Formats: sequence, structure tokens, C-alpha cells
Amino acid sequence: MAHDEALARRLRDDLAGVAIVEKKMFGGLAFMHRGHMLCGLHRGGGMFRVGKARMAEALKVPGAARMAMGDRVMGGMAEAPADVVADDARRGVLLALALAFNGEQAAK
Repeated sequence: MAHDEALARRLRDDLAGVAIVEKKMFGGLAFMHRGHMLCGLHRGGGMFRVGKARMAEALKVPGAARMAMGDRVMGGMAEAPADVVADDARRGVLLALALAFNGEQAAK
């Protein structure tokens, strides 16, 4: 398994009232909302689509960083190691930022 199932359960619980579709992507698990990727899990942690305008706020969360794939920084994507995703408060901030960004996007 490429992601931590305990972390997936935490995200599912956090998103219980939100219409989510789960998709296996990038060797991990993505949580889609309104046709857009909201957040996801990969080996070693998670990722949150917070948007470029909210990135500075996301980076204030201890342990959060800009997400990179190889040498390429993914604009508007924050990543966090498993211990950050497991922490209710830190995960909550990142998830709230991702939900706010997602709510600004036109549904697909």
C-alpha cells in the first residue's frame, strides 16, 4: 500500500459531510470534491491543494512545505509528512485551506 490507511480514515472522518470521491492517483489516494483534487495521501504523508494565494498561510503550519515532484514545485500544493497529517490541529488548518480554495473553483 502506498499510503497509510489510518491517515485515510482520519481524512474520511474529517470530510464526512462533504461529497468526496476517492481515486487512486500518483501511487497514492486522492480525495476529489466537485471534480477537483482536494487533498491526498502518498507514501510518507499527504498533500493539500490550497492554491497559490493560500500557500503562505499553509507554510505557517509547522512541518508543511511546498510540494515538489522531482525538481518541479507544484504551484498551490502543500505537502506534509505523516506526523503532520496525523495531528488533528495541523491537518485541520491545511484541510480548511484546501476546502476554501476548492469552493472558489467552478465545479467540473
